[in-house]
Amino acid sequence: MESITKYRQSPQTLRRMIERAYGSELVPTSDDFATELGHGWFNVAYLLRLADGRQVVMKIAPPPAVEVMTYEKDMLVGEVAAIRLLEQATSVPVPDVDHYDPSCELIAAPWFVMTYIPGENFGEVSEAWPHDRQQAVWRQIGAANAELNTILGDGFGRFGTPGVATWREAFTGILEDVLRDGERRDVDLGWSYEEVRQAIADNEACLDAVTVPQFCEWDLWASNVMVADDTITGIIDHERAFWGDPIIEAGFLAASGTGSSEDPSGFLAGYGRGPLTPDELDRRRLYNLHLFLIMTIETVYRGHTTTDQLDIARPALDVAMADLGHVRT
Repeated sequence: MESITKYRQSPQTLRRMIERAYGSELVPTSDDFATELGHGWFNVAYLLRLADGRQVVMKIAPPPAVEVMTYEKDMLVGEVAAIRLLEQATSVPVPDVDHYDPSCELIAAPWFVMTYIPGENFGEVSEAWPHDRQQAVWRQIGAANAELNTILGDGFGRFGTPGVATWREAFTGILEDVLRDGERRDVDLGWSYEEVRQAIADNEACLDAVTVPQFCEWDLWASNVMVADDTITGIIDHERAFWGDPIIEAGFLAASGTGSSEDPSGFLAGYGRGPLTPDELDRRRLYNLHLFLIMTIETVYRGHTTTDQLDIARPALDVAMADLGHVRT
């Protein structure tokens, strides 16, 4: 996916970064040592081959001159912390962080290098698979997601920042940040911003049912799962983690009956639970609104050159508003 947030580097600069991370003896001399990994939507990532033949992945935050959405600021910092936490607290396979450099000395943004996760991207290969084979991996994803959610925090909100006491305060603040981002860039939602705020106010009381801050990966889509021989080899892209309600996890989108044609049965079975309860569905409708607001607004911030994502997000946003009791008249 093309985006103006991708801070690409020359081979010469990449070699200097490798030297800082691994030492001069591992700096490659060949011309084909770096390959950009294209499926990411925000940070640029490179598959690098070191002088000893080892493969690693480098991830670089956006350049400072590019405006990003409020929740995207300092995401790389949060991702490094999240990876390290998951390594310590779970058995879920994640890459090891080999080197993290927030100094902005070699380039004008933080970056880190991690171990390479072997396998194929599940999101890219699974469309050609039969249903039963897909669902077998979704059961593994559900089990992994359930384990991630067992980690408890001290407060609600964005990972790596001071938390707040209630999920309602945290999540309505998250939504307000997204809406202000949209207003700042005059993004057309197809709804007035006050109509969206009213839909949130009409439904936010359901958030009070969530009283325990749990680690939420949020971005655990099929495209952030690596597989080999139908087995998960690693979960990647942990930059959007926060402390909140596990029902916000991506795997529960299909279970809400809105915005996804994916069969949720494998994910739910792996997670160890049945369909969403009425109370959970109430909360999930707000989470769907949040997702489709971001998908709509970020197309402007990232300078998308096609309307592919917008063509999906805007109709889905209309459905999310209708699910919250607001139908266009």
